[in-house]
Parts: sequence; C-alpha cells; structure tokens
Amino acid sequence: MHRSNASYKEHSSWMIKDSVRLTLDIKRSDGYKDFKRAIGLNRLMLKIVGLWPPDNRDAHKIVKSRFRFGYNLITLLFILTIPAFAALVRVWGDMILMIDNLIYTLPLSIIVLKICILWYKQEALASLIDMIAKDWMKPKLKEERDVMLKLAKISRIIAMCGCFIVIIPVTISLVCPLLGVTNRHVTNLTDPGDKPMALQTYYLHDVSKSPQFELTLLAQGITMFTTGISYYAVDHFLALLVLHVCGQMENLHVRLTHMGRYTNFDAVLKYNVQDHVRLIRSVEIIDDSFDLLLLVVVVYFGVTFCLQGFLILNVLNDEGQLSIIQLVWFSTITICILMHMGLYCAVGETLVTQYEKVHRATYEYAWYTLHPKSARNLILIMLRVNKPLYITAGKTFPMTMATFCNLLKTSAGYISVLLANQD
Repeated sequence: MHRSNASYKEHSSWMIKDSVRLTLDIKRSDGYKDFKRAIGLNRLMLKIVGLWPPDNRDAHKIVKSRFRFGYNLITLLFILTIPAFAALVRVWGDMILMIDNLIYTLPLSIIVLKICILWYKQEALASLIDMIAKDWMKPKLKEERDVMLKLAKISRIIAMCGCFIVIIPVTISLVCPLLGVTNRHVTNLTDPGDKPMALQTYYLHDVSKSPQFELTLLAQGITMFTTGISYYAVDHFLALLVLHVCGQMENLHVRLTHMGRYTNFDAVLKYNVQDHVRLIRSVEIIDDSFDLLLLVVVVYFGVTFCLQGFLILNVLNDEGQLSIIQLVWFSTITICILMHMGLYCAVGETLVTQYEKVHRATYEYAWYTLHPKSARNLILIMLRVNKPLYITAGKTFPMTMATFCNLLKTSAGYISVLLANQD
C-alpha cells in the first residue's frame, strides 16, 4: 500500500497535536454511519434474543434485553432441549435413532452454553463494542477506512450466510411434517401416530391429535428460529470482534512500516506502542470470553462429525435403514458443521496472519538509520511481538487452520475405528 509523504506528515501531526485540525477524508458523522452498518446485522440478531450488551444508562433497554433473554432461554429449555433429552433416553441403545437425536440434542446443549456465556460476559464485551465505535468514529485516513470497510464487509457476508443457514433448515424441518414427509428416522418409539414432529422430542401431552400437534409444531418452529439465531449470532459476533481487531492490526502494520516518513518519530512510536497494547488487551478479552465456548465447540464438532460420518458410511456400505432424503439431510448437516468449524479456525488464522505482519514490520524496520535512543525504543514492540497472539480453545490450543486439519484427521480416524468395531 503506497502513500505520499504529505499524507503521513498530516497523519502524524494529528496524532501528536490535538490542536491541529486535518482535512479528513471522512467526517465524524460518516464514521458513525460506517459503524452502524458494520455492526448492524450482528446487533439485530443478538438483540432479537436479548444478548446484545445494552446501554447501562438506559434502564428500559436493560429490562427489555433481560426479558428477551429470559424468554429465549425458557423456551429453548422447555420446548426443545428437555423434550429432546427425554426422547434420547427412550431411544437409548438404537444407534440410528440415537444419532438422529444427537444431531439436534448436542447443538441445543451448545446453544444453552453459548447464550449463558455471552450473557455472563456482557460487561467485558460491551467495552469491546465501545472500542469498535471509537475506532470507526475517530479521524482516519482513507486507506485505513478502506481496510476497515473491507473486513466489515466480510463480517456482514458471514452474518448474512448465517441468516440463510438458519432460515432454510428450519423451514424445511417445519414444512416436511405438514406435508407428511420426514427427513428423520421415524419409528413408533420416537413419534407415536402418523404425524412426526420437526425434532425427535417427547412431551407429556399427546401430540398425535389436533390441535395439540399443530400448536406444538408451531411452538417448535418459533423456538427453532430464535434458537438458530442464538446459535449463529454468537459465532458471528466473535467473527465481528476478531475481524475488527485484524483491521486495526493491518493499519498498525502499515504505520510501523512507514514510521520513517513521520515528522516526530518518538511521538509516533509512542502512539503505535499504545495502539499495539490496546489491541493485545482486546484479543485477551475476546479469548477470555470465548475460550471455554470454543473448547466445547471443538469437542462437539469431533463427536458429531464422527457419529454422522459413521452413520453415512454405514448406510452406504450396508444399505441401511435411511431413505435417500434422510441420507441427503444427514450429509447436508455434516457439511454445514464442517464449514462452521472451518469458520472459527479461518477467523483465528486471519488474526495470526495479521499479527505476524506486525512482527515482520517491526523486525524489518531500518533501525540502524535511527538515533540510538529511538532505535532502543523499538524494543518495546519487539519484545511483545515475540509472543504469538491468537484466540484459543480452553487456553489449550490455538484456533487456526492447522488445528482444523488435525481435528479432521483425528475425527476421520475415530470413524474408521467405529466401523472396524462394528465389523
């Protein structure tokens, strides 16, 4: 990325002297619009389920947020999660019925954990949202804004894809029972009568009669939509936070690369060191907020991938009990889970890549052309960039594409073990 010396002198004078006003590429109001657009879809999805950190000064918003969160959690537990576990107990011992149940039961358990963790970490995450707002609304060069807009666009695309992933499967799951078609493995043990529910669940009331069936199916549908939003909104919020930090890392990398063009090297270096520390603390907050969740998601992915891979291969090899529609449905869910896990690792890999660029910019700087005291001050950044920066799963291993590949190999190995034991 090339910039003129004049642009960098203007940028440095803004960082050093608050009294100097620059002719900026964007106004503060434009920065606010960019901020609203960057977080708009993520905020909408989290507000629907009461997980967007509210303004602590507005008591009305706090009450509304708590009400939505309570409604979401109660319906998730009593309409889907508990009945699904009750059905799992009833079908225990039948491998196909158990896998059919676990496809829904495991994600429901993960969703309960997700929303509880995000609710508990709202105060810490609210500080990150404030940081994002300040980054968008503070004066910046056009090139810096372009970097932020590019990553914000990626975040919006991820969120939009998540909306489609929620709407399409839920719609199919609801329409199929109404048309008398099922994408599940149905027996008299799981679904009494000739009216299968959208999910394999067990209720105390008789759902085979009207209007209990229609009302229960409607309740399942509404809860499945809010549950799906909760599942993907939390993940997209994580992607939003990490990608924003990646954009700031890219801008820091460019400033470090061209520090020689600034008028006051020491003041500019001080600003970059402070910005570097700020970004490191932001990543630490993100990691502390999501590390337990990511560890559970990794375990969930491994278990689900093994079970569904075993089921699909078993059906293909032995011409099992599943129909073509059910087999396609299981395969589609497996691909979605695979892509979702890849998203976690891809976002983490992006953070590692951007931080490595900061590392290279610091060590490749022509320090020998500086005054000895100024060159010695570079050590402040050099010492910190030696330590890798990434989000982790349970503080155990980093979320990178290498981790994703290792997880795939391990899961595939367990599938072969399951098939061998069956034989």
